[in-house]
Amino acid sequence: MPRPTAAQLVYGSCTVIFSTLAMLLLSQTSSGLGITVIALAALALGLLVAMTVPLPKAPAPEPPAASAESVPQEQPVSTAL
Repeated sequence: MPRPTAAQLVYGSCTVIFSTLAMLLLSQTSSGLGITVIALAALALGLLVAMTVPLPKAPAPEPPAASAESVPQEQPVSTAL
């Protein structure tokens, strides 16, 4: 399994922090169960965001250089009249 990139870590962390704050402020809950549910939902959302960040693509392999043997040589054309 590949390691997460810096972008994935940043996006996931920011999503967890901001979604937790937003849900806590909007719900105005003060019970322990409500806070736990909101925290778990924020962690799930952060994980979803982190996993959907596109990974950097590997550079395409360059085609092998043509060697002198594989390139056909032009044949001289005789122009005898």
